[in-house]
Amino acid sequence: MPEINQPPNEEVNAPKKRVTPFNDEELEYFRQLILKKRAEAQEEVDIMRKLIEDQKEKAEDDTAYSYHMADAGTDAMEREKLYLMIARQQKFMGYLERALERITNKTYGICKVTGLPIPKGRLEAVPHTEISIEAKNQQK
Repeated sequence: MPEINQPPNEEVNAPKKRVTPFNDEELEYFRQLILKKRAEAQEEVDIMRKLIEDQKEKAEDDTAYSYHMADAGTDAMEREKLYLMIARQQKFMGYLERALERITNKTYGICKVTGLPIPKGRLEAVPHTEISIEAKNQQK
């Protein structure tokens, strides 16, 4: 005998209801915009990782007598800055991934605070946003 709180199988397997204010063509436009931004961010991460590797190789080539402690400190600080920039880009790429999921789920373009549609202009400027300008101002 099925449990009382268990929904019928049809409801579980039903397709997700469209919540987004955008049609499929507009969603595809935003998907392409997000994919482009994700590719650019990945390219920047790759460049920064290459810079870190180059700095490590350079540091290994220098001997202790030809390398000043101040130079070593500067190099360490530059590497740390690159690591922080990589972390920031990876976080950004995570936001972009979540935006792609919202496009797939047909929930893209809805403010998670107000539940109202986010203007298209805002999404073109910040395609990974989950909140409207009004909600953002309320947070401040």
